[in-house]
Order: sequence, then C-alpha cells, then structure tokens
Amino acid sequence: MSKIRLLRASDLPACLELSRQAGWNQLPGDWERMLTLAPDSSFGLEADGVIVSTTTAIKHGPDLAWIGMVLTHEQHRGKGYATSLVKHAINHVRDKVRWIKLDATDQGKPLYAALGFTDETPIGRWRRPAGPSTKSTSYLIHDYAIDPSFDRAYFGAYRVPALNAIRRDGVCRFVVSYGYAMSRPGALAHYFGPCVVRSVEAARALLENTLEEYGDRDIFWDLFTNNTEAVRLARQYGFQPERSLTRMAMPGKPGELPLLRNESSVFAIAGFEYG
Repeated sequence: MSKIRLLRASDLPACLELSRQAGWNQLPGDWERMLTLAPDSSFGLEADGVIVSTTTAIKHGPDLAWIGMVLTHEQHRGKGYATSLVKHAINHVRDKVRWIKLDATDQGKPLYAALGFTDETPIGRWRRPAGPSTKSTSYLIHDYAIDPSFDRAYFGAYRVPALNAIRRDGVCRFVVSYGYAMSRPGALAHYFGPCVVRSVEAARALLENTLEEYGDRDIFWDLFTNNTEAVRLARQYGFQPERSLTRMAMPGKPGELPLLRNESSVFAIAGFEYG
C-alpha cells in the first residue's frame, strides 16, 4: 500500500539513498535545507512504511515555484510514482504562484510535457576534474550580503530565502557593483553556483577565486548553454560538458505573462532543485 505525505526529518536517510542511487550530488545538509525551505511542499510517496519516491516544490515568492528532487527508488520505478508526486506538487502550488518551472532530463521531458510544461532554455552540467589551483585576478573579492533587487532582476523571481540557506552551508563572494557567486560542497564534486554578474570579467574573477580555494577537487558547474560567454569561460578553465537538461515552464494560471529574466548575466544556476 502506498500514500503521498509530507517529508519529515526522519525520512532523510531514505531521501539520501534515493539521490545516491541516482548518482546525484546531494549531501545530508542539502536535504535538510530543502525541508527547511519547503516544509509544506516537500512530498514523499511511502510504500510499506518507507519513502520510495520524492518531489519538492520551493516557492520563490509569489511569482515562481520550483519543482525538484524528483526521485524514485530503483526497485519501484515504472509504477507511476514520480508522475503522481509531480502532479500532487503542481496542484499544491498552482494557485499560489504565477509560474512553475523545473529542469528536466531527457528521460523526464515527456512526463513534464504531458503535464503542460513547455521548453524554455537548454541547461548543461559541466565538470572540471581536480587540478592545480588558479591564481585569482586583481579584483577585490568580498563576502557577500544578498541584494534582493540585483538577483531578481536577472533570475526573474525573489529567491533570497533559498540563497541565504545555500550561503549558510557554502561560500559566497562578490565583486562590488558587478555581481556574486556561491559554491558549496557536494557528494561527488564541489558545486559552483549560482553566479549572477554584470560582466564576464566579474564572472572570471569569481570563478578564479573559487578555483583557487577548491581547485583540488572536482567541480560541477550548471549553466545555460546559450550563454556563450559562460560556455567559453567554462572551456577556458578546463570544464567539460557532462549532462544536458532542459529548463521547462508552465503558468500557474492561464494567461500569465512570462517572468522577466536575463540569462546572459546568469553564469551559473543555483542547482537543478533550486533554479
């Protein structure tokens, strides 16, 4: 017998096992952060007393909800559990936000398209193997205090609670007046992102600062593949494409105008589970 319910702290070992099975980068702290950010919209499907499938929906203010952590235990795949959970999450947030988005793998795209999502932009995961550290540029790099208006102008929605939660577990730096970048640890690789900047040189400075500190580890970087400057920078610093996904969107209500955003200034996303 199976049932959908809210995830709770006692489910974290089962959730972590799902992400490990899928080869994802989450650590226990990532799941804890998710339950803190979305306590009323982190759902699990329980079978025989154990969580075997998950889906989360983080609300970035009234404009956007982000679907993520769509996972199913390898022994329970093909039973429609993920579809049921995604539908449940959509129904939960649909009347609360203007838009709903997610980053879809090629395998998941048909499911999301059938539910009403349409393609928005291609996403790529790039990876740099551990190597010699890189000396930072002459830019002054500072610890960052989140500027809500700056980030929203480029991302398209208010996501300060998520950024502050990521910042608590990672590192955040900024170049005055030019932008910011974060990074955080992961199970498979250190993660670079989000990075939102006004110039490619600011992105370069922030990337070099990250490589100087964490270049002795593998690093993941998720970026918009139509941001040619980000792709050029990734290649220049030894990153190679590893996975391709598609950002997809659906309106919370009919007739909603698209959210304003500027992908040319978003050099790294926050993660497939955050946007």
